[in-house]
Amino acid sequence: MMTRNVGRVDQYARIIIGLALTAYTVKDGSLGIGWLVAGTLGFILIATAFLSYCPLYTLL
Repeated sequence: MMTRNVGRVDQYARIIIGLALTAYTVKDGSLGIGWLVAGTLGFILIATAFLSYCPLYTLL
């Protein structure tokens, strides 16, 4: 079972930054490699915020 390792402030910051990256990617419309990376990073930030678990934190 995953233990929660993302705090409340970090969770809100991840949601805001993730939504901003995803919205910026969708708004532009061109799907270059940079936009693909930004959209993927935005999705990962949103997912880790809602799961309250970040695998990188356990490595660090």
